[in-house]
Amino acid sequence: MAADARRMIAELRDLARLTGDERGAQRLAWTDTWARAREWERGLLAELPVEVDRDEAGNLWATLPGRAPETLIIGSHIDSVPNGGWLDGCLGVLSALEVLRSLSADGPPPLTVRLVDWADEEGARFGLSLLGSMAAAGQHDPDLVRRLRDAGGVGAADALAAHGVDVDRMGEARSRLTDAVAYLELHIEQGPVLEARGLPLAVVTGVYGTERWAARFTGQAAHAGSTPMDQRRDALSAAARLALEVRELARNRGGVGTVGRIDAEPGIPTAVAGIATALVDQRHVAIDTLRELHEAAVEAGRTIAADEHVEVEWSPLFRVPPIDFDADMVAAASTIVTDLQGADARLPSGPLHDAARVAEAGVPAVMLFVRSKRGLSHTREEDTDEADLELALAALERMVSGELERRG
Repeated sequence: MAADARRMIAELRDLARLTGDERGAQRLAWTDTWARAREWERGLLAELPVEVDRDEAGNLWATLPGRAPETLIIGSHIDSVPNGGWLDGCLGVLSALEVLRSLSADGPPPLTVRLVDWADEEGARFGLSLLGSMAAAGQHDPDLVRRLRDAGGVGAADALAAHGVDVDRMGEARSRLTDAVAYLELHIEQGPVLEARGLPLAVVTGVYGTERWAARFTGQAAHAGSTPMDQRRDALSAAARLALEVRELARNRGGVGTVGRIDAEPGIPTAVAGIATALVDQRHVAIDTLRELHEAAVEAGRTIAADEHVEVEWSPLFRVPPIDFDADMVAAASTIVTDLQGADARLPSGPLHDAARVAEAGVPAVMLFVRSKRGLSHTREEDTDEADLELALAALERMVSGELERRG
């Protein structure tokens, strides 16, 4: 029995209607809308001969017992950013569910197969991406999670507790990877490369490393009307200059660099900002270059602070090294992709994905990208042609079958 792409697409659209509005998807992790999406997901899984449960970090699992305890894991995440698209993350979950349907119709597979819906991949509410997969990979820091607050001042520990997750026990989720022999994840590309190449699919070779820091500039708040320009200690001007410098560093040295947010205090038009905090995100596929990019940003911040007569302090928010996916799995997936679309295509991923944490934990992993129209994601305009989604599901099903045959 083959996986049914039309059913998968219909369910993706059902989910969009259930948990979105005119602005886009609203499945922010640790909210009622996200919980509603998971209840809907559980309803679909209830139709299959699988055991559904949730681990200590809030990750949702569906287990199809096989003839051996060794486990092949497929999945992604169902949470979204605010005003997100209809495919980001949830495509990987719904495609994995469709593959489970196909496998369960043919009797017990050679290995146990598990679907996973990782909790809080996006990190949109509290700023810490890959929260659930990080815990499963043995990298959980409860004190760090306790320090996190959302824009409304709600603590992460309290928000997680409201959904049945004890911050102190999240690390116990690492037991879920004990028997794992492989991990596969389908995801939209979220970028313009495949569209530019005229190809629907690509095998992901690995994930860029990321340095994410908060640069806090401290100057002196003062009246905007009475303070001469040459006597100001304007923290916001310093942060704005840093944002431009981060952009130039990426343009000159490769990779990508972004200041996606600057918070200024007192934050009113009639006052010079006394404090401004810039959130700096830098990514590169080479660890040495990534380190150099961060060091150059710190040095630029120091120079800017001196020019603007302010102080600057850097605090780490998130760090992950570049991660390569399993070479044998990449090669096998590339053979399948080449057969389906007539051309090999391999890409590193700039965005972070749960697969990176799984691979970092020592589980062989690979990802498959499907083309995004105009390269858009994290917006309601995000879209992918249905024909591309059908091809992606066919590729994923063949990848799963190949890994079961190879490892079974």
